[in-house]
Amino acid sequence: QVQLVDSGGGLVQAGGSLRLSCAASGRTFSSYGMGWFRQAPGKEREFVAGISWSAGSTVYADSVKGRFTISRDNAKNTVYLQMNSLKPEDTAVYYCAGRAAGAVVRGPAWYEYWGQGTQVTVSS
Repeated sequence: QVQLVDSGGGLVQAGGSLRLSCAASGRTFSSYGMGWFRQAPGKEREFVAGISWSAGSTVYADSVKGRFTISRDNAKNTVYLQMNSLKPEDTAVYYCAGRAAGAVVRGPAWYEYWGQGTQVTVSS
């Protein structure tokens, strides 16, 4: 069993940066594939970025490629999402998610564990 706690959201101006963190409990975190998703009001939850258990593979949505970076520190049981050059359309609740299979996938249905979400608001 893994429990995930998201943090780091906030209000930032367009062009600014934020770093989200996802702290995980559980001894098996290092074997889990991890992802970040977001959901804006009235929209479906969408994939943002994912990282394999070994951090050897990362995947990004086209909308954030080149601006966001996902990373993990297995010694600290933590996954990060560094978000630069933020745009108003990045405004959403951001969720981290984990799956026991270590590979990266985009579909939210493949993830068994979810954080509570952290709000990111980008003003223009």
